[in-house]
Amino acid sequence: MSKRNYPIRLRSVIMGIILAVVICAGTPINNIYHQATPLGGGHFPLAPFFIFFLLAILTAIINRIFRPRTLLHGTELLVIWIQMVIGSGIAYTGLARTFLINLTAPIHFASTGNRWEEMLHPLIPAALTPTSKEAVELLYNGLPTGREMGWFDVFFAIPWQAWIQPLLLWGGFILLCYLLIILLINLISRQWIHNERLNFPLLKVPETIGQSIDENGFFSFLTNKFFLAGLLIPVCLHLLNGLSFYYPTIPHIQTLVLAGPYFPDYGIFSGFHKLKLYFYPAFIGFAFLASRQISFSFWFFFLFGGLFYGLLSVAGYSIPAAELGTSFGPTLTRPEEMQMIGAYGVFFLFLTWLARYHLLAVTKEALFLVPRSQTRTEWFDVRISFWGVIIGFAAIIYWFIALGMKPLTASLLVLSFFMIMMVATRIICQGGLPYFTLTAAPIDGLLTLFGTKMFSGTSGLLAGMAQKVLFVDLRESLMPSIVHGRKIHHGKSPTGLLFFGLTLTVLVSTLVSLAAMMMLCYKFGIRELELEWATRTTISVFENVFRLTFSPVESGDWVTIFTIGGALFMLVLVFCYHKFYWWPIHPIGYLTAYSSAMRILWVSFFIGWACNTLCMRYGGVVLFKKFQLFFIGLIIGDFLMGGCFAVAGMFTDTSYQVLPD
Repeated sequence: MSKRNYPIRLRSVIMGIILAVVICAGTPINNIYHQATPLGGGHFPLAPFFIFFLLAILTAIINRIFRPRTLLHGTELLVIWIQMVIGSGIAYTGLARTFLINLTAPIHFASTGNRWEEMLHPLIPAALTPTSKEAVELLYNGLPTGREMGWFDVFFAIPWQAWIQPLLLWGGFILLCYLLIILLINLISRQWIHNERLNFPLLKVPETIGQSIDENGFFSFLTNKFFLAGLLIPVCLHLLNGLSFYYPTIPHIQTLVLAGPYFPDYGIFSGFHKLKLYFYPAFIGFAFLASRQISFSFWFFFLFGGLFYGLLSVAGYSIPAAELGTSFGPTLTRPEEMQMIGAYGVFFLFLTWLARYHLLAVTKEALFLVPRSQTRTEWFDVRISFWGVIIGFAAIIYWFIALGMKPLTASLLVLSFFMIMMVATRIICQGGLPYFTLTAAPIDGLLTLFGTKMFSGTSGLLAGMAQKVLFVDLRESLMPSIVHGRKIHHGKSPTGLLFFGLTLTVLVSTLVSLAAMMMLCYKFGIRELELEWATRTTISVFENVFRLTFSPVESGDWVTIFTIGGALFMLVLVFCYHKFYWWPIHPIGYLTAYSSAMRILWVSFFIGWACNTLCMRYGGVVLFKKFQLFFIGLIIGDFLMGGCFAVAGMFTDTSYQVLPD
């Protein structure tokens, strides 16, 4: 970060909110209708960085012309960037991508074959879904003349009367969860940022740019030979491949290699018979900037997980997928992957143990047993966070109970939701993962521990819907962005303005994202939009709820064995990591072993780790500082080309995608 501590001005906060709104309004039509490179995707989304970089260029030019007066400081650019990041996540997979389908799928997809209308509809509280079936059908088929209507006309033609009740009810739930996330981060941020001094690899690039702006060295940064060398690689790569996409006669460079055919589908290497090698320059750059121990652990455990399948096969253990019983995991396909349930639980306890002194001090302050700490690094008093977290948990639990869920089920469900999200946030922020997905869902852990009875009937339906809304598709979840925001705001003033800007961004982004998604769906109809993933995964939720209620299948003994095995293995990992300074493996690598995101990222992390290791071994810190600009160039080049092709995609029927969807 910059050594100069400029105060944050109101203009930057207002700009951040406005740009976040623009991204939220444009993301659905770009990502879904145009199928262009996603504007919002992952935890280092394209549109916010593209705009941030253009703003940095404009700011540097204006600051040079009108010196000493400045349009924006580098720290203010960071504030604008994180507000855009928050908005972009809410606008797509973080909320809006599946929200409307989640509320309407049991109505629209009910048929005589699945018997949902007869068996499932009586379990749905009336306030949770639109009151008019016609409003639901229009959502899927589009308004009769929707394609010819302007956006404002579509907005006023939406049958809002049918949506008021479910939107208010679900909106209250969503905002309660968002508020609780902010309170939790305010409560724990001192531990992660100040006490543990976590590295935040995803912040390295914007912080470097912001620092160069504040030190009047932005143009020197842009003309650095290492940076330019790194920048040219993705620029040339995507320029060639993009032209090849539009003009197939032009040759292209392969960035995906299907390595699976080189491995047999039986024997010790059978776990790799679907292996793919993805090459993304930006992800290689992020891997280089992350800790070597963490980068190594990511690719090591991915390969270890694939090898584990083969070892079981060689040992004669062919465990059927039916052992899973009913599962809600977004990518969970085999009982062996249930190791993650136990591993997540133990790692959460490890994080709690690391923070024990901080949590004890906060508790004493909140109970007025000791005076308030004079070292304040949070947005506001941690005593407010402490009681706010307790009240927030109670309010969300009451929301479930009021709609018909059993009190014990509601309590365990809410705790599991936020436990999984806290661990995932730590993985993303500390590991520098721009793209992350869960393997098993929070409900899967509760089903393994307590059986299926607690999720029968309305309890299971509410749990499945709520989990799908916010707590299972974590590739763009809000909590990691809030942690990054807290790190950017650390030591900045005025804290009240920064906190107000962040919370207002969350609120406005939620409203605009849902409105934009509804307008898109009513204009074209969900049937005509590219929402196959959202539809398929949401339907599977209600199929699982139906099975839990009317034909429950308990998980097999192997699931319990793997869950306990994962817990014990993680226990060994965290013990060795904490006790032995020479221990080469970081526990969070194990938590991503079966994540679908790591199937895309593992090669990038291997290359980034290898480059980082060789650089430090043969050139030391001096060479590392020079070479990190090369890898920053890889990141910036990838995202600049992604932004350029996203703009081009708005004027063409198809679009070349730079980054994964």
